[in-house]
Amino acid sequence: MPITPEEFNERLSALREELHEQGRRARRLAQTTFDAFIQHDPEQAREAIRLDDEIDEVDVDLERRLVELLVEAAREAISLDERPIRGALTLVKVNNEFERIADAGVSIAHNTIAMPEATDAFPPTARVMTNSVVGMLRDIAKAYGERDASLARLVLQSEDIVGAFKQEILRQAERQVASGAMSVDVAFHLHELANACTLMADHATNIAEQVIYDATGAIVRHMEGHWVLDDLK
Repeated sequence: MPITPEEFNERLSALREELHEQGRRARRLAQTTFDAFIQHDPEQAREAIRLDDEIDEVDVDLERRLVELLVEAAREAISLDERPIRGALTLVKVNNEFERIADAGVSIAHNTIAMPEATDAFPPTARVMTNSVVGMLRDIAKAYGERDASLARLVLQSEDIVGAFKQEILRQAERQVASGAMSVDVAFHLHELANACTLMADHATNIAEQVIYDATGAIVRHMEGHWVLDDLK
């Protein structure tokens, strides 16, 4: 039976909801891997790696089903307005960003497993930074699920906060290593954590750009420390 525009929209909406759940899954992985790192818990780290396997499977399945949907629509030459087309384009990009967030989380998990058991406690700023990233991931999953451009703009602004935390943590680590209060090993692990956090934040802002495009049709560009909206309508 030929696909109709209504059926296309229904199936696309179902894929969007599954991707929304994928976003929550990526946030859960990030929380698990951060907890594992701060608490020096290899078993939690392994749980994060197992969760990444599930995210990888969903990533492939969502892309396969979207391609099938687009092929059917092209075969029947159905008439679609701008919004579902934007939705399909956005879904592909956001799906990839969630998968890359999970990959960054897995790198932290592997680092946690490799850490010596006697590693000293990390400074409180590390937990504040990881909490900020988890908050960004929570908000961006919600923004995508609800097509909330306002919430997506808040996520864009949060990236600078994570970057500031990274710089502060690296300064603290440098001072403490110089004074002998922190080992080089701990400083190295902190550096890796900070890099992964800023990478996750960057992927979250990429999703925010896509949410704004999906909801409004405007393309977001990052220029000289600020965000610019190009309205294509």
